[in-house]
Amino acid sequence: MNLYLNDDMKNPLLARYLRQAGHDVQMPADAGMDGADDPEHLTYSIKVDRVLLTGNHSDFKQLHLLIVQACGHHPGILVVRRDNDPSRDLTLKGIVRTLGKLLAAGAPIADQCTVLNHWR
Repeated sequence: MNLYLNDDMKNPLLARYLRQAGHDVQMPADAGMDGADDPEHLTYSIKVDRVLLTGNHSDFKQLHLLIVQACGHHPGILVVRRDNDPSRDLTLKGIVRTLGKLLAAGAPIADQCTVLNHWR
């Protein structure tokens, strides 16, 4: 999967784990997007056709709803919730494992805002 990790998820170790699992990963620094606002990150991911991986549920859920309401499209938004609850939070390797489960299930990704924690 072609992924774009926004500022909330930019983590070199996570990027390495994802790449080892066969994903093509782009970080904000790779795209000159460090510190960009959330709408800019989503616009970029749409432009380059990459699924956006974020830890910012509320903002990206709203952006997703705006795009859907406007009859637009996006490659997909994957959200990692961090609720400070070890029984629900995902480790870096857990994110990779959960993404694998989502893909193996054939769940739709394009035009969806999916919380990965639900796929643990």
